[in-house]
Amino acid sequence: MAAAPVAAGSGVGRGRRAAATVAAWGGWGGRPRPGNILLQLRQGQLTGRGLVRAVQFTETFLTERDKQSKWSGIPQLLLKLYATSHLHSDFTECQNILKEISPLLSMEAMAFVTEERKLTQETTYPNTYIFDLFGGVDTEGVTKRLAEKNDFVIFLFTLMTSKKTFLQTATLIEDILGVKKEMIRLDEVPNLSSLVSNFDQQQLANFCRILAVTISEMDTGNDDKHTLLAKNAQQKKSLSLGPSAAEINQAALLSIPGFVERLCKLATRKVSESTGTASFLQELEEWYTWLDNALVLDALMRVANEESEHNQASIVLPPPGASEENGLPHTSPRTQLPQSMKIMHEIMYKLEVLYVLCVLLMGRQRNQVHRMIAEFKLIPGLNNLFDKLIWRKHSASALVLHGHNQNCDCSPDITLKIQFLRLLQSFSDHHENKYLLLNNQELNELSAISLKANIPEVEAVLNTDRSLVCDGKRGLLTRLLQVMKKEPAESSFRFWQARAVESFLRGTTSYADQMFLLKRGLLEHILYCIVDSECKSRDVLQSYFDLLGELMKFNVDAFKRFNKYINTDAKFQVFLKQINSSLVDSNMLVRCVTLSLDRFENQVDMKVAEVLSECRLLAYISQVPTQMSFLFRLINIIHVQTLTQENVSCLNTSLVILMLARRKERLPLYLRLLQRMEHSKKYPGFLLNNFHNLLRFWQQHYLHKDKDSTCLENSSCISFSYWKETVSILLNPDRQSPSALVSYIEEPYMDIDRDFTEE
Repeated sequence: MAAAPVAAGSGVGRGRRAAATVAAWGGWGGRPRPGNILLQLRQGQLTGRGLVRAVQFTETFLTERDKQSKWSGIPQLLLKLYATSHLHSDFTECQNILKEISPLLSMEAMAFVTEERKLTQETTYPNTYIFDLFGGVDTEGVTKRLAEKNDFVIFLFTLMTSKKTFLQTATLIEDILGVKKEMIRLDEVPNLSSLVSNFDQQQLANFCRILAVTISEMDTGNDDKHTLLAKNAQQKKSLSLGPSAAEINQAALLSIPGFVERLCKLATRKVSESTGTASFLQELEEWYTWLDNALVLDALMRVANEESEHNQASIVLPPPGASEENGLPHTSPRTQLPQSMKIMHEIMYKLEVLYVLCVLLMGRQRNQVHRMIAEFKLIPGLNNLFDKLIWRKHSASALVLHGHNQNCDCSPDITLKIQFLRLLQSFSDHHENKYLLLNNQELNELSAISLKANIPEVEAVLNTDRSLVCDGKRGLLTRLLQVMKKEPAESSFRFWQARAVESFLRGTTSYADQMFLLKRGLLEHILYCIVDSECKSRDVLQSYFDLLGELMKFNVDAFKRFNKYINTDAKFQVFLKQINSSLVDSNMLVRCVTLSLDRFENQVDMKVAEVLSECRLLAYISQVPTQMSFLFRLINIIHVQTLTQENVSCLNTSLVILMLARRKERLPLYLRLLQRMEHSKKYPGFLLNNFHNLLRFWQQHYLHKDKDSTCLENSSCISFSYWKETVSILLNPDRQSPSALVSYIEEPYMDIDRDFTEE
């Protein structure tokens, strides 16, 4: 089937618009047949070769049905378009038909975003639905062919220098990148720095849609490739090949003067700053990302032109200095965009910008990006937008994407919140700049907590530049805690909120940080969600258990608060049921409680002794049978071939239990008990062989990962050298060693030399 030039259609790639490209008309297979439709249906029943596509209906039938269903003649137009879109067809005729179709789709969108949108929503069969029902337009084939021509893709970037062609070019590039198998390199784009520097803020925000693809590592879509084995193999391969295209593109962007600064300004721009005194046509261009369809934009601009020409004589210019912040008061109500649309427009821009900043924060130049983000006051700016835009209250008429609702994860409002939380998580994770999430008063509170506890003040707090922190009554972290505690039980935000707060605590344990959050009722909120609401979501439970572990680790006051809330056996049993229901989710809490117990037992303090004697959780973890039960299950639920970034924590938690046993010279006892448990399960050697393989992998993985090994050391307060020594002792090949795994695997069941590496 030959390609026909069309400019509308259903989305391709990652759900983006499939517009402004040369589209391949979908093959319907066979021209429409004339004649009575009943005869066609009967013939189909007899031969098995009946109607299979909507456009095979006769034009007469479609015309008659159109009178009843008010399809606006779209099926007939698509019928004609199909008939003229073959090889050697007259494409001029195709173009004329498209000119008839496009207003039918675009005017509907125009009505939706203006005062007539309620009438449109009540339509039984929207034009866009009819368009898709009868075949629509398929752009994927042509887009894939264009994506194969790398020189062509690079050339497209040069067309973005013109404002007239910018939006259409950006749309086409985004569609092509969505299906391109190999990532383009931005350093091959001629005069990239000059191109980006000359973009205005609206163009830069739209350009971020392209950057979101070019700076992200390509996902193979295969879950097996997410195993640590595969990642390690890929990293070894990458070392020999050099930086990836995504890393090269990140470096190219960071070399552009003022690039990150402009992104920070876009991310923190207030809605009123974005409306300004722009003409209506400029405003339409700014709505482009929300409208998500080039044809809709063209129609809106055409309608606006017509309205402008019609009303030009009646337009009264405002007096000099008068504010036009609320839009153009003299334009027709038909072409005025509501304020909620302006907010939605700003949300869509910020989505792209925050995503780009988040990816840069997780890249190789993380420290450089951190420094610039702090300098350009991204965090205080987001703090000022928190109530009015990021976590604003919804009105009953708040706009959402067509076909979705306000609680849908696809809603722009919800997506912005999640992207905001991901940014906070990346910003706070193991970095001293996390204290920029507080204001001056809250920083003073941290200092007061350290002073009262008679402990040294955190050096990072002392080094924080007070001119870069949040302003106002509350910092960003406190605002987040407030909305977190009000979040409904079924909310999809709970996971991301917990992850963002946990990242603030992650790293070297800080008593002051923990007390800051404890004083704001965070522990009670977490326990309510785990115990009283009996949360069922595995993702939310995992994030809450991880956060609870970081909040309670080594903190006597936290354990006292825990015991005060979990004050009955019934509550404690519910809590244990949640822990034991999935150790992959709860093992970080088990690790933190185990570490805390070990520290408390070595302290001589009346307050600590009181907690040890009263706390149900500490008493439960202190029992050897409990520790052995955890240890057996932690080793049994993971294997080298299935280790991922998510479940490798089970291996490290099992090592923590054995390291603490080694400190007490009880390692042989624990290994002997594991052997007995193996035999009781009728699987001699199975568990210990598996553990031996896991520890061999652990050596390969962590001895070459400086960041990961530092994280282990900081989170456990156990030197990494002790981790390495313990693993070496367990892997000792001497069968006479009482602390070697091989001493507890009987010869007939020995299977410790299996090759688990992937090619």
